Amino acid sequence: MGKAEGVTEELKAQDQMKWVALMNNIKSAAEETVLNELIYV
Repeated sequence: MGKAEGVTEELKAQDQMKWVALMNNIKSAAEETVLNELIYV
């Protein structure tokens, strides 16, 4: 998911706040997917 969003270690070094925001979005999307696929189905 990170590669698809363009989240790299280079981005982390250049713009930490953007990297954190993108990682938070990815984490939320992954958690939502797990909850929908494993728990609510």
